[in-house]
Amino acid sequence: MEPLTREQIDDLRNFDTPTICNAIEQFKTRQNTEGFMRPGMMRRSQFAKPLVGYAATARVSGTYKASALANEALFNYYEHVRSMPDPSISVVQDIDIDQSYSFWGEVQASTHQSLGCVGAIVDGGVRDIPAAEKIGFDFFSTKVNVSHGYVHLVDYGKPAQILGLTINPGDLLHADMHGVTIIPPEIAPLVADKCRQMLNAESEFLAHIRAAIASGEKPTIEQLREWRKRLIEQRNA
Repeated sequence: MEPLTREQIDDLRNFDTPTICNAIEQFKTRQNTEGFMRPGMMRRSQFAKPLVGYAATARVSGTYKASALANEALFNYYEHVRSMPDPSISVVQDIDIDQSYSFWGEVQASTHQSLGCVGAIVDGGVRDIPAAEKIGFDFFSTKVNVSHGYVHLVDYGKPAQILGLTINPGDLLHADMHGVTIIPPEIAPLVADKCRQMLNAESEFLAHIRAAIASGEKPTIEQLREWRKRLIEQRNA
């Protein structure tokens, strides 16, 4: 399928990732227990809007010195990033047991940004967090590290396994402080409008609830039943 336009990507950034997950559920393209990372991925940047883009994948290690072949593979990986639809997100899986060495810092963030990449989602550590944030590059990681050790590329362009989620090259990702999800390509152009529908349904329900709170009168169970019925009907419309 064709990648989304920049306008469509920007539209998806208007919604937090839980709302995106709620919208995806309405299309019934996958089980509600699938398609998102389990807990443990932390956003290190302080940006207001979510990170949205197409995955470029790699695996790294830092426990031993890289061979000349591994050093050259880095440039092939850069070509992999460069070939992705804009904007891209680098998804990096650190295969070391202790994940103590960081592939990511100011130099890699800047290099990736020049190739159309807007952020990194890392099973492992990052560093130079303020410097990356200053240039507008978004870091997500499971750890924060101080050194790069002997970090080098192991492979790239293959599925990455991170916190229970398999991410393939070209997957459309949506991520914020709550976590990371994959937007299925067949529904990607429709998700933003579904988000608006979901939020409109919730706003009507919450208006009833907040009015009850303001009045100091507890709603009856029948009222709650009716309001929730209306919420579900509007979500499913």
